[in-house]
Amino acid sequence: MPFYGAYKALSHYPDYWYWKLRPHPKRSPHLLKQRTVREYGERYALRVLVETGTYYGEMVAALKNDFDRIFSIECDPELARLASRKFERDPKIRILEGESQQVLPQLLKSITEPALFWLDAGYYTWDGLPRDPQRLPTEIAAIFGHAVKGHVVLIDDAGTLKGLEGALTVDDLPSRLAAAYPGHRVEVKHNIVRVTPESAVRGMIGR
Repeated sequence: MPFYGAYKALSHYPDYWYWKLRPHPKRSPHLLKQRTVREYGERYALRVLVETGTYYGEMVAALKNDFDRIFSIECDPELARLASRKFERDPKIRILEGESQQVLPQLLKSITEPALFWLDAGYYTWDGLPRDPQRLPTEIAAIFGHAVKGHVVLIDDAGTLKGLEGALTVDDLPSRLAAAYPGHRVEVKHNIVRVTPESAVRGMIGR
C-alpha cells in the first residue's frame, strides 16, 4: 500500500508504550531498536551505519541525522526501489539491492573507519523466498575479518535464530562468537545481540 510506510512509522510510539507497560514481551518495539542503534553509535563514536534489511526504510529515516553515512541493503527489488526513491535526495544515504551476504563483503571494501552494523536475523521465508541459513555467519565473518578494526555489531530479532537448516541459535550464538572472535564482548538484551570490542568497552568505562 502507498502509505504503509507512513502508517508503520506512526505506530512506533503506541507500540513502544504497549511494550513498556507490559512485562517486556520478547518482541522489541521498533522505537526501542532505533534508540539502541543510536545509543551504540554515540557510545562508540561511530559515524557510519550499515543495515541489512531496509524494509520500508524506517531505521534509515529515524537515524539519518545521527550518522555521516548510511548504507542499507535490501534483497526485495520492490522495497529497494521504494527506499531508493524515498532517500534519493540525501547524498549520505545509499540503498543497495541484493542478498546481504553477497553485497556486504563488497561494501566493506569501501569502508575505511569503524562502523556500526545493524543486521537482520529474521530472514526465514518472510517473503516466501528461501534464504541461505549461513547468511548471518557469512556477514559476521566478513565484518570481523575486515582490515578495519573496532566495528560494533547489533543483530535484530535474535529470537528467530532457532537453528533451522543448520543456522545459528540465539543460545549458542554468544559462546560461538566469543570463541571465533576473541577480544569481543557478546550479550543478548531485548532480543538484540550486541557484539562490541572489549578494548573499547574498557576505554569507555575508564572515561
